[in-house]
Amino acid sequence: MAAISTPICFSSLVIPCKTWKTNSSHLFLGKFAEPHANSFRNKPCSLLSAFSATRIQPHFTVKASSSSSVGSAEYTEEPATKVKFQKSLSLPGYSSPFSLLGTGYREKVFAIIGVKVYAAGLYINQSILSKLNAWKGKGAANIQEDSSLFDTIYQAPSEKSLKIVLVRDVDGKTFWDALDDAISPRIRIPTPVDESALSTFRNIFQGRNLMKGTFIFLTWLDPSKMLVSISVDGLPSGVDATIESENVTFALYDVFFGGAPVSPSLKASVATGLATILK
Repeated sequence: MAAISTPICFSSLVIPCKTWKTNSSHLFLGKFAEPHANSFRNKPCSLLSAFSATRIQPHFTVKASSSSSVGSAEYTEEPATKVKFQKSLSLPGYSSPFSLLGTGYREKVFAIIGVKVYAAGLYINQSILSKLNAWKGKGAANIQEDSSLFDTIYQAPSEKSLKIVLVRDVDGKTFWDALDDAISPRIRIPTPVDESALSTFRNIFQGRNLMKGTFIFLTWLDPSKMLVSISVDGLPSGVDATIESENVTFALYDVFFGGAPVSPSLKASVATGLATILK
């Protein structure tokens, strides 16, 4: 089967089968069942006070490299998409660099054709590793299935950042619809704070064309605050929006690292990375 090499126009895609249906937004994140929603309510948030109003809001830069080959000292290549991820990511405003834990990709299958939509990599502040001593010596398979480990990473009072790199052109509305389809079922009864955060999130993407190669950074500062940065021409130089809602930020984290991740390859790669570090 020949690979698809041209951008996909989701609004005009037709599958010649009357009983086969899909939502174009499922290309990106996917829709999940209601049972996940209850797990995000009433999670403790004791860390927000640690962030003062004067804290520097980070923008993103990456250390220069003379090599971008697979397995080089500076880069890791996600094998399915060939997207290269820096192993060390510097965020101005923070004293320690972020380290890459693992990479993966999001794919949607139409009939028998697998369409890769984006690659993603999870970066963490290495101080998080000190919270994971209970998992030392565990294998990757055990780590991948242990939800408490991924919850510990999320709740840790240190930053983590998900870098998404699009490998297809898509308009901003389609991308937002995918995010909304994934997040909304996880919040049973949105509070005014949740609604405000979702509105802020939605406005980032409205009217924006996201081209192949676009970078989207989702950086969790604490369990109720996340920064969003987007760039269609190189690395982001600033923060596009701050999302402040414990329910919204945790729901998005669960989309990638919960029990039914939209990119199994990403979660598996992160588990392998953790097993290697904690052995």
